[in-house]
Amino acid sequence: MRVRTAQTGAGVPGRRQVPGVRVDVFVQPGDARRALRAEALQGLCGMPKELSPKWLYDERGSQLFDDITRLPEYYPTRREREILLAHAGDIARLSGADTLMELGSGTSEKTRLLLDAMLEAGQLSRFVPFDVSEAFLRRAAADLAREYPGIGVHAVVGDFDHHLCQLPSGGRRLVAFLGGTIGNFKPAQRALFLRELSAGLKPGDGLLLGTDLIKDRARLFAAYNDRAGVTANFNRNVLSVLNRELGADFQPEGFVHHAPFDESNAWIEMQLISRRAQTVWLGGLKRRVDFAEGEVLRTEVSCKFRRAQVEAELSAAGLDLAAWWTDSAGDFALSLALRR
Repeated sequence: MRVRTAQTGAGVPGRRQVPGVRVDVFVQPGDARRALRAEALQGLCGMPKELSPKWLYDERGSQLFDDITRLPEYYPTRREREILLAHAGDIARLSGADTLMELGSGTSEKTRLLLDAMLEAGQLSRFVPFDVSEAFLRRAAADLAREYPGIGVHAVVGDFDHHLCQLPSGGRRLVAFLGGTIGNFKPAQRALFLRELSAGLKPGDGLLLGTDLIKDRARLFAAYNDRAGVTANFNRNVLSVLNRELGADFQPEGFVHHAPFDESNAWIEMQLISRRAQTVWLGGLKRRVDFAEGEVLRTEVSCKFRRAQVEAELSAAGLDLAAWWTDSAGDFALSLALRR
């Protein structure tokens, strides 16, 4: 595998280098499109039809999701922040970490609460944001280096499916996987992810995991079927991604958004339901895809958890639960687990 390592801004005309920032790039040009082509062949041309939720997050999709987090029906972001505000100091103390790593870092807005707590405890020496978007990660890393002078910022541009083994070693590390993103993995995928992550940790290293908890079904449904239709636009946006990246001719208005709770699997299932019988041309793949009226394209699952389940899954991966915190309403949980 070829990896590029550089100071932020190196080789980019007009971009000033930021001292103390290292960027390792494991995602190569064209990787995402090749992965999308392969997944579309399998997921759209098979039965039942399904795509990974990663394709929801192009630039417009990411903005729409940011809008979702501000909706009154969507509680997870607010509840997780409540926990971090109350317990960031406890997390810093119990983990004993001097290195904070964030998977799927985005803007690292909530992570700043952890950085501040670790800095106040006098134990922060390095921050490692991990994300798939190089341009976005370079900007975020530079901003964080300016906000937190004196700590090293080592950004890793990678994909969860392939590059967890590339997380840098050294120090006592705390990996933060926030936002309930672990719920987007089905059970077998989740077990593999946790095993691979745990295998790269040393005894005493920690994982801070955000999980959405099972609750009143009406509240769960409302969180993913908001009255303003923002989540519906977010879901249908994946069809625009397919049109742009694969030369498809989806008509987004030909699909309706629906996100029911699946009791047997304990997950919300994001669906796009075909309003009518229709045929879509995937120009980049030279394939036609037929949809029957009422046929479902699944675009995401969002698993919901109970404490015993989380503890058991962590333990199976070699991680022992050290602390469990919830918000005041018991909607969301943060788990701190240590590698045995």
